[in-house]
Formats: sequence, C-alpha cells, structure tokens
Amino acid sequence: MEDLYVEIAQQLSDMGIDKENISWSTRLTLIALILLISYIITKLFRHLVIPAVHKITSRTKATWDDYLFNERMMTSFCRMIPPIMFYLLLPFVFNNIPQVLDILLKGCLIYLVITTLMLVNSFLNSLYEISNEHETLRNRPLKGIYQMINLVAIGIGIILIISILIDQNAATILAGLGASAAVLMLIFKDSILGLVAGVQLSANDMLRPGDWITMPKYGADGDVLEVSLTTVKVRNFDKTITTIPPYALVSDSFQNWRGMRETGGRRIKRSIFIDMTTVHFCSEREKEMFASRGWIDETQTKPGVQVVNLYVFRNYLQNYLKEHPRTHKELMIMVRQMQPTSEGLPLEIYCFSNTTVWPEYEQIQGEIFDHILAVIPEFGLRIFQRPSGNDLTNTVSL
Repeated sequence: MEDLYVEIAQQLSDMGIDKENISWSTRLTLIALILLISYIITKLFRHLVIPAVHKITSRTKATWDDYLFNERMMTSFCRMIPPIMFYLLLPFVFNNIPQVLDILLKGCLIYLVITTLMLVNSFLNSLYEISNEHETLRNRPLKGIYQMINLVAIGIGIILIISILIDQNAATILAGLGASAAVLMLIFKDSILGLVAGVQLSANDMLRPGDWITMPKYGADGDVLEVSLTTVKVRNFDKTITTIPPYALVSDSFQNWRGMRETGGRRIKRSIFIDMTTVHFCSEREKEMFASRGWIDETQTKPGVQVVNLYVFRNYLQNYLKEHPRTHKELMIMVRQMQPTSEGLPLEIYCFSNTTVWPEYEQIQGEIFDHILAVIPEFGLRIFQRPSGNDLTNTVSL
C-alpha cells in the first residue's frame, strides 16, 4: 500500500501537483478525476470481466459456478469498486485537511461495509440456489440456516459501522455487548430458536419442503412451501396458508405423510357394519350357489359341513381386494372382524391403493365400497342402518 501511495505521489509531483499545497480548483479537478477513474473501472469490470467470467463458466460441465458467478454476484462485486477507489485516492486530495479526510474515509469504509454485506447476501442466495439443484440437499430445510448466517453478517456489519463512527475497536464494542447479552437473546429469541430447530429438522430429516404434514394444533393440513428461520409455511388443501414457528415442530407432535408418498400406496381403512341377525349357516341351496360361483370349494358343499355366510363373504372380499387392479399387492391386504357393537358387527377393510394421488385414491376407495354394498345381499347379509323417519312411517302404515 505504501509503495502505491509513493508511486501516485511521484506521478502527481511530475505533473506539477504538490499534495501538501493543493488549490481548491486542483482539488475539484482531482475529485472529478477520481470519480471518472472509478466509473471507467466499474464499466470495464461490468462489460469486460463479467462477460468473460460468464463465458468461462458456461463452458464448464459443473453448474455450481453458474450460480456462484451469476449476474447478481458480479453486480455486487461492481458495487465494491467505487468505495475502494475513493479510499485509496482521496488522501491525495485532502491530505492537508485531516478533518475532512477523516470524515470522507469513514464514509468510504461504511460504504465498503454495506457493499460487502450485499455481496455476502448475494453469495448466500447463490448457495441456496445451488443446494436446491443438488439431489441430496434439495429437500433439506437450509433456508433458515442461510438466513441466520446472513443475520449474523448484518450484526457484524452494524458493529463495524458503529466502531468506524466512534473510532473504537470492534472487539471493544463486542465486549461491551456481552453485558447486554440477555437483552439481545430476548430480542433475537425467535431467530435463535428457529436456527436450533432448523438444524434439528435438517439433521433428523424430519421435514422437507413439499412434505404433506398435519398439525391440528395450528390448523395445518397441507404441503410445506418453505422452511425459513422464523416460520414454516404450509399451504392447506383449502388453499389457505398456515405459518408455524420452526421450534413448534420440534417441541410439539406433527404427522408427516412423506412415508406414504415414498411407499407409493395410501391406506384404505374403513368398516361396514353387518346386521348380526343376518349371519347364519348356509343352506344346501346357498352352498351350491356359492360353489357354482367359485366362492367355496367342493368339500364345503358336502352334507353336514357347516359354512357361515359371513365366512364366505370375508373370503370373497379378501380375494376381491387381491385381484383388484388398483390395490397395492406388496402391502397388507386384510378383511377382519372387529368387536361387535350396538350398531352391528364391524367388518373392516384394510388395504392400500397403488397411488397416492388424492382424487384417484378416493375413486378407488369409492369403487371398492360401491361393490361391497352392491354384492352383500348375494350372501344373505344386510348392512346395519338405523331406521329413518321414512322407515318408521312405512311401518306404521303397514
């Protein structure tokens, strides 16, 4: 740096300019010259260096350099050129006016700190875009971590600006802030909790953008849009947006449906209630009819072999679900009796569809139970249903 100053001083001396005794007209001319030099260097960087860097990165096979040296990053570099040039050249203009020079140099340093913070922000945004393109990092909630790093950088920048303004060492200011740590923790409580929660969510792979989660306490039932430092945005199925603090997802319980989507099947678990008065041993005619349809084998049609119509119906449903083209054959398929109740005998259908798309799932489930309700009279069974007003009216009229 000293060599640079000596060289510039020598050039000014050769031009007949004494830096110890500069007139205001010469001073204004030098200021205009500094502005012109800064403008030219910035333009050269923008129109020569940036296109050259873009051309180099476009020829590489990697994609990370395209994000790391994108237009936003290079523009942030351009913003740092003027304060650097001003800081280097202004001492030669105001060498004999130290008060003005001190103010101008402080302004240059503050300007440089601000542009550096803008560069850090652009860098973190580029890192976030790179992580979104990466196969492994794409589904990690990293945005909150990047936001916390950016917040820390802004805090450091503010401390540096204060230290520049009051001519104090930044370390001294940091030591003074230690006494007010409790106040700072109270102010940034949500940010600190959000950072810790974001790390836990990411490390344990508890939540990813795009996951379907259910959290009744906060009225959330939909897909995760974004996991940031202070909020998790969930788009509910009614298209409303619910925001949840990240630390609530760690401290409270929520249901994540990602496993269902990864499995490729969604569970169908629903019961029908059989009128228990219709459960009986099959007559010989019923056994012959069931055998002709392939619902029981020939050994069960022999005289003296007792077969219950509900048993035949359960076996029929089991085979029907196994042969259904839209059930997931690699997951559990089961038809089971539940504890009898005053509403009848529950017969539960337990299987999985071969799709997780909600409309298709509902269509498959509806198709299965439409068939069950339509075929159950063939077995001499009846669905239990509370009598309605119309049933009572017909009974009285009879």
